[in-house]
Amino acid sequence: MKRRDLLKGAVATVPGAIGLQLLNVRWAVAQTGDFNGPLDVLNFALVLEYLEAEYYRQGVAANLVSGIEAEYLANIASDEVTHVAALTSTITQLGGEPVPAPAVDFGQAFASREQMLETAYRFENSGMQGYLAAAPALAATPALLQAAAGIYGVEARHAALIGYLAGKPAADGIFKGPSEPTATRGEVLAEVSPLMGIAAGMAGTASVTE
Repeated sequence: MKRRDLLKGAVATVPGAIGLQLLNVRWAVAQTGDFNGPLDVLNFALVLEYLEAEYYRQGVAANLVSGIEAEYLANIASDEVTHVAALTSTITQLGGEPVPAPAVDFGQAFASREQMLETAYRFENSGMQGYLAAAPALAATPALLQAAAGIYGVEARHAALIGYLAGKPAADGIFKGPSEPTATRGEVLAEVSPLMGIAAGMAGTASVTE
C-alpha cells in the first residue's frame, strides 16, 4: 500500500478538518516528551493495531457470537488488519523500520461472550486515548495527522459498537462527555498490557509467535 493510498483510501475516512477539530481538543493534555517524532508515533500506533488485529482474529475464531454480532466482529477484525498494513507500509516508505508484533496471551478474555466484549471495550478506548496522546508529535506533518485522524475515527466507531454490544450505558459508557479523554503513552501501555499478558515495557519489542 502506497502512502498516498493511506491518505486517500478507505483508511482515511475522517476529513482533515474534522480530524483536526477532534484532536485539538486534547492536545494540551498530552506530554510533549512522549514521542520522538512521526516515526515513533506510527510505531506506537502499530503496536496498538497489532494487538487489536490479533485480538479480533482470536475473537472471531472463538465463535462466542453469531448472526449480526459475528458480522460486526469480522468487519472490525478486517479494519484492524487494514490499519496494520497501512501503518507498516507508511513507516517503511518514510525510511523507518516497523516494530515487530509483540507476543501476546489474552488469558481468559475468550472465556465468555461477556468477557470478550469487556476486554475489547477496554482495548478500543485505550487505543483511542493513545491516538490522542500521539497527536502533538504529528502536528508538523499534516498529511500523517490526517491519516491518523482517519484511523482514530474508525476506532471511535469500533469503541461505540463494542460498547453497545457489551450493554454499556450511553452516559459514561459509550459516550465519555463532550470531549474524548486522553492518556500518556505510558498510561496507555500500562492499561493494555495486563489485557495481553506482557509487561508494558515489552510492547512493540517482543517477537511474533506462531
